[in-house]
Amino acid sequence: MSWLIPFKIGQPKKQIVSKTVSRLLEQMLEDQTKKLHKDMKKSTEADLAMSKAAVKISADLLSNPLCDQDQAFVDSMTALDTAMRRMDSFNQEKVRPIPVVCVPLYRRYSGVFPSLNMAVKRREQALQDYKRLQSKAEKYEEKDKTGPVMVKLHQAREELRPVRDDFEVKNKQLLDEMPKFYHSRIDYFQPSFEALIRAQVVYYTEMYKIFSELTDQIDQAGLTDEQRERETEAKLSELRALSIVADD
Repeated sequence: MSWLIPFKIGQPKKQIVSKTVSRLLEQMLEDQTKKLHKDMKKSTEADLAMSKAAVKISADLLSNPLCDQDQAFVDSMTALDTAMRRMDSFNQEKVRPIPVVCVPLYRRYSGVFPSLNMAVKRREQALQDYKRLQSKAEKYEEKDKTGPVMVKLHQAREELRPVRDDFEVKNKQLLDEMPKFYHSRIDYFQPSFEALIRAQVVYYTEMYKIFSELTDQIDQAGLTDEQRERETEAKLSELRALSIVADD
């Protein structure tokens, strides 16, 4: 993983906590998780709006004045209205778990990122302290080895040792745990994705049954699409031939 390269530099001669790491975590994981949360919410709202609109259309058709004149039309619209209401019921069952299970799941996952970014910042601070004290020790190493210089060099090295150890602990922790965190996203999200897929399978299986039954109820003539289109065009031609709709 190329994004771990900044963590593999042995000596802190330059900035080794790359901002690329933070951006990767924020953009590839945090931002994408937030986007997934937002898109899931939009998808749920659109799903519910779609089925509610279908119910509204079928109800409007059923209340059409034509229903008072044509029993066949009444039967067809009643069948359509029943199908749309069944569809709406199954759709609500499909989306009901999303706000309760999936959305909080994504929100809790997003709550991990502040702690992770804080760990990166603590490592950055440890690195800066390490670099500062190492630079101090190197200055004494470059000077003539007089008594006072050797004493100060010894003191600088003693001061550097715990800071270096602290940096190495934080560095190793991120090296070990960041890849685990990165890969854990699959195990974390997979169960919810599988549940959504199963819900979709159940929903569309039921939709196939509902619309197959609806087709059997309203398609009594057994006409093909081409035959229906010709029949519709013929009726439209009859309407156009009426004098009240003829062009002046």
